[in-house]
Amino acid sequence: MTSHAIDFDYQIARPVLKWAGGKGQLLPQINQILPEKLKKGAIRRYVEPFVGGGAVFFDLSNQYDFDEVFLFDINPELVILYNVVKNNVRSLITELDKIQNQYYSSKDQTKYYYKRRDEYNDFPKAINTNLFLSDFVRRSALTVFLNRTCFNGLFRVNSENKFNVPMGRYKNPKILDVENLLNVSNALHKAVIQQVDFGTALEYTDKDTFIYYDPPYRPIRKTSNFNSYAVVDFDDKEQIRLKNIFAKAHKKGALQMLSNSDPTNYIADPFFDDLYADFNIHRVMAKRLINSKADGRDEIRELLITNY
Repeated sequence: MTSHAIDFDYQIARPVLKWAGGKGQLLPQINQILPEKLKKGAIRRYVEPFVGGGAVFFDLSNQYDFDEVFLFDINPELVILYNVVKNNVRSLITELDKIQNQYYSSKDQTKYYYKRRDEYNDFPKAINTNLFLSDFVRRSALTVFLNRTCFNGLFRVNSENKFNVPMGRYKNPKILDVENLLNVSNALHKAVIQQVDFGTALEYTDKDTFIYYDPPYRPIRKTSNFNSYAVVDFDDKEQIRLKNIFAKAHKKGALQMLSNSDPTNYIADPFFDDLYADFNIHRVMAKRLINSKADGRDEIRELLITNY
């Protein structure tokens, strides 16, 4: 079997979370340079080693039907959430409905927010996210609640791995989206979702595989670094290790696309031009949406790097 373009009526799946650095705005550019083999339905396996908010996967799942899907991330809360949506979506909907009703009816929504944040941070961090625990439904519901009510929809943890984003300013935010949760659950039904290092992608790589990488972006200014989705830093050594994985997967015949920041926006920094000199580098325009200052949301260039 191979993947094929979906030519019947389908329910569109969209990201469950608002996600800093999410690729929703870049989907038109990404779709333009997808490999022809994928567009023709000849790709069997899809792998995404940094799934994050999942905008690219959900967009592709609305267009193509893969035989196998592997979604990885180092962030344990994402792995827990996506597995709950995949396997326990009805229970999650019930829990979110309860939380949403409590939040809307609360006389002090600020107090409610911080009480739920404290509850969230009390969940154990050193756990095997690949095994289902009874409290994962509640944990996932709080992930969605905090994401929908915190400042700018950020996911940020401190050095103790505690979620520390303050409450945002929203009037009646939509915490529960039943239709989309059901659509996402359907999109994830074939997916293997695990908390593993991005290098694991090599284990699922052959000539019928398409890999999309969306790593934490390399900062383009000293003050612009935001990659605290997990305690582990993603520095230049990790960027170089990722390029080596990209090169090894290329030798195994996989088709690949990688997104990252463009250091040449502000200074003459050829870091990625040199690192990926053997591959194709596409420069596309995007808006940075996580900056709290309006003048920090101008369009800038980003990179889409392919091996085809």
